Amino acid sequence: MTDAARRIGLVLAREAYYHEFIDSLERGLAPAGIAVLVRVVPDRAAETAVYRRWAAARRVDGVILVDMAPGDERAGLAGRLGMPAVLVGDVPDGLGQPAVRTDDAGCARQAVGFLAGLGHRLIGHVSGPLTAAHTRLRRSGFETETRARGLRLVQVEGDYSYDRGVAATATLLVEDPAHRPTALVFGNDVMAIGGLQALAARRLRVPADVSVVAWDDSALCRLATPPLTAMSHHAGRIGGLAATAMLDALAGRPATVHPAPPAHIVVRDSTAAR
Repeated sequence: MTDAARRIGLVLAREAYYHEFIDSLERGLAPAGIAVLVRVVPDRAAETAVYRRWAAARRVDGVILVDMAPGDERAGLAGRLGMPAVLVGDVPDGLGQPAVRTDDAGCARQAVGFLAGLGHRLIGHVSGPLTAAHTRLRRSGFETETRARGLRLVQVEGDYSYDRGVAATATLLVEDPAHRPTALVFGNDVMAIGGLQALAARRLRVPADVSVVAWDDSALCRLATPPLTAMSHHAGRIGGLAATAMLDALAGRPATVHPAPPAHIVVRDSTAAR
C-alpha cells in the first residue's frame, strides 16, 4: 500500500459509543495522510473475520483494538497476521505493544464512592452486555467497592438501548421502598434516558426519590430533564492518544503504553443527598 493510500482499521461492536473517539482518531491521523476504515460487527467472531480479510487483501496498515482485557487473544492474532496494532482498554504490563490503558473498574469504584458520599446505601446498576470486556470490568468494580463500603448492590444486564433502559429500571423498582435502590447508574446515556422515563411512569422523582448517573457524558446528558450527572470518560482524548500510538507504531518507534486521562464525575441535577 502506498503512502498516499495508507489506512488503519477499527472494528466496533457498538458504534454510537465511539463517535467522539473516532473523530479524535481521524483528526490525529489525517495530517499524516492516514484514513480510518471503520467496520461495525455484531460479535467477536465477526470481528476476527474482518481482521483476516483485511490482512489477506492488505487493506490496512494497522489496526486499533478496542475494549481490550487481560487474556484478550486479538493482540496475538494481529501479530500473526502481520498487522501493527494499538490496544485500547485494560491492558496488562509487559505486552510490549503500543496501547492506551483505561480503568473501567476504577471508574465504577469512583461512581460508588460518589453515591456513598451522598448517603446512598442501595445502588442499582444497569450495565452493558456481559459480552463486552468493559462491562465485566465495571461490574467487578461496582461489586468490589460496594462490598468494601458495606453497601447493597443490584445489577441488571442491559444492551445500551432505550427500551432496555426502561425495562431494566422497571425490574429494579420493586414495590417495597426498603428494597428499592435510591440511586441508579446506567451503562450509557441512552439507557439512562429510558430510566428517567420508567421513573416518571411510576411517579418517582429525580433526584428527590431516586438519583440517576449516566456513563459517558454527552449532549444527551446535558439536554435531559433533569440534566444527568455523568461519568466523563474522555473518549475524544483517548482517541487522540490512540492516534499518537499508531503513528509511533507505523514509524517503528518503541512501544509506549499511554495512560488514559482519569475519568471524573460531572455533577448535574439528577443526583442528590439522601
